[in-house]
Amino acid sequence: MIRMCDLPRYADADMEEIKKMKEAHEVLNQVTYDPTPLHRGYTDKRLKIDVTDNSVSIIDIPQEVKEKFTGGKGYCLRYLWDATNPDTKWNSPENAITMSAGPIAGITQYGGTGKCLVCTISPMTDIPIDSNVGGYFGPFLKFSGFDVIELTGKAKEDVIIVIDGNKGTISIEKAPLEHKDAHILGEELTAMYAEDENDRKNVAVVCSGSAAEHCNLSMLNFTFYDPKRNVVRLKQAGRGGIGRVFADKHIKALVCHFRGVKANLNDVYDIKIINKDGLKFHREVATQDDKQNSMRKSGTAYSIRTLSDYDILPTHNYKYGGTDKVDEMAPEVWREKWLTQGGADGCWYGCSMACAKTADHFLLKTGPYKGHRVCVDGPEYESAAGLGPNCGITDPQVILELNFYCDTYGIDTISYGTMTAFLMECYENGILNKERTGGLELVWGNAEADLEMLHQMARNEGFGKIAALGAHKQKLYFAEQGWGDPAFLNDIAMEQKGLEYSEYGCKESLAQQGGYGLTNKGPQHDEAWLIFMDQVNNQIPTFEDKAEALYYYPMFRTWFGLLGLCKLPWNDIVPADNSLTDEPAKVPEHVDNYLDLYYGVTGTKIDRDDMIRMSERVYNFQRIFNIRLGKGLRKNDAIPYRSQGPVTEEEYLSRQERYDRQLVDLVGYTREEVEKMTLKEKMAATRRHRESEYEKLIDAVYPKRGWTLNGVPTVAHLKELGMDLPELLEIVEPLQDVQP
Repeated sequence: MIRMCDLPRYADADMEEIKKMKEAHEVLNQVTYDPTPLHRGYTDKRLKIDVTDNSVSIIDIPQEVKEKFTGGKGYCLRYLWDATNPDTKWNSPENAITMSAGPIAGITQYGGTGKCLVCTISPMTDIPIDSNVGGYFGPFLKFSGFDVIELTGKAKEDVIIVIDGNKGTISIEKAPLEHKDAHILGEELTAMYAEDENDRKNVAVVCSGSAAEHCNLSMLNFTFYDPKRNVVRLKQAGRGGIGRVFADKHIKALVCHFRGVKANLNDVYDIKIINKDGLKFHREVATQDDKQNSMRKSGTAYSIRTLSDYDILPTHNYKYGGTDKVDEMAPEVWREKWLTQGGADGCWYGCSMACAKTADHFLLKTGPYKGHRVCVDGPEYESAAGLGPNCGITDPQVILELNFYCDTYGIDTISYGTMTAFLMECYENGILNKERTGGLELVWGNAEADLEMLHQMARNEGFGKIAALGAHKQKLYFAEQGWGDPAFLNDIAMEQKGLEYSEYGCKESLAQQGGYGLTNKGPQHDEAWLIFMDQVNNQIPTFEDKAEALYYYPMFRTWFGLLGLCKLPWNDIVPADNSLTDEPAKVPEHVDNYLDLYYGVTGTKIDRDDMIRMSERVYNFQRIFNIRLGKGLRKNDAIPYRSQGPVTEEEYLSRQERYDRQLVDLVGYTREEVEKMTLKEKMAATRRHRESEYEKLIDAVYPKRGWTLNGVPTVAHLKELGMDLPELLEIVEPLQDVQP
């Protein structure tokens, strides 16, 4: 068995084992093709593979699709729609997994240009989920001749799909012997399909892990080979259970081999523009990173202490916004004791932000790989916060161990952390006990029970079967068993639309509550991260301001997913004079950089309004997709009260001075009236106010987005966007006058 970081290179015995695995493959179908060269960022080709009959189709992408959906997430949603129908479930054979990088993806001159978008109908939300991911697969797929890949059907046995963009071959192979855990499978397939040791950097693998066959929280790992460490590293398309769909189709892995990455494979319109902006960005990172966020030293976990200071770091299932033990996992701790420093740490060529940190030779203390030394990517901020303080844990050893096993088992760290925090609060309140958990004592900070539950999930044993459901289905199950009050469970289960919250406590940011609740896919911060603008800097004080932000930022951030871009280079490192601009939160110089990149790649000039319209087309399409599947209305944008205010008495008392003051300053009570109120009365008044504010926010945001007050895109708005497609009008026209 190969163990990452255990060996400096593959031993002969390991290569013999891999050779036997390859010999056991049965080629079910292989086709040859002439890879279409890229022109201005596109090949205009779609690869469709149906694993039911092992058919392979290469299909032209029409100009109309290109104009209306741009690429990336747009292409993924368009072809997912076409593959499915209103009755399609996550495990229906016709449910597709679509992947697309976008026209800018793959350039090597600017930071964060290696992203790939992945979409499917989610087993957690029952609507389309989109997840962005780094690694090499997205660019390699483009360079191999395809703007989008669509995987559909169900295989009878586990198969591996192999695309070789140099040879022009696509094969579907029965693969019975490879391991399923991602850190091993990624190594095996990288070695198997590389021509020699130096060729490993040209192999990218997509796989899930051993938990994917039965766990709703399963994700996809995307690999890239790190020659410096001689190890295959993992990035994740984490959200929404995409890995479970992958496993349900009996796809063990997707492999793409492409040799020959260079500066202009996209055949761009004007490479001088791209070089100029790239050089400017690299200089900015070099001079500003240490002064701003130290991303190159600490990665995205640099923000942990700051968020705790501002009462935003989720702690004990979002009850609190920080911990007095935060110094145990502060940025300098990760940097000095756990993370390897030196050299480039980007997940695609040319990214000088180098935020893809790693703990090398990390010694595992539990589970099937106990005693192994492995490479753990991260932790990213979301993983550190969710696996850490949200569950009462601040020990980096435990956080990294949880992170590693989530990754290799194919479990989303965000959903796992938030779900585990919910279970721990259920245990605290007697909804769960040792008898119901099979002996797991799920109290705050119990790392042993936390890790054992994770291992049970991977084995599909014991209480792990319940954990594998995710928080939405757990709260329904607990209520059915009579274990807890459904209203209380709804209040404390930090999920919405079926997806667990990402890791920001938003009680004091109404805009961020909307940033979570008014998403299309569920509460993920990649649509609208407004918490600092709102809570810390008070830049959007009125409902009108918040509505404008909840219109602009989701549309602007959607644009990254259409083009194949990482969001971090936009605003985690900013120009030195950014604070002097009219709208520093938008980082206007970087917005102009992206407009330059689009023009430099495609040859089409767009302005800032065009950028937003491109996103609006896809955003509204996704909203209507949700409606097509029975969701997507105002009632589906309700959020758990824990994300709005204090659910429990101890929660209120922990911030009593603040909450009492708000009853006077915001709600209108006098100080004398507040002093006479009981704790329950104050909590009830606080709740009425906060829930009312959220409804007012919705009333302000929907019209700004061109939607009815029931959350339905209006016909007039679709016509304005050029999205008055017959299949969309058929869905929205009957709902135009329906009241919420």
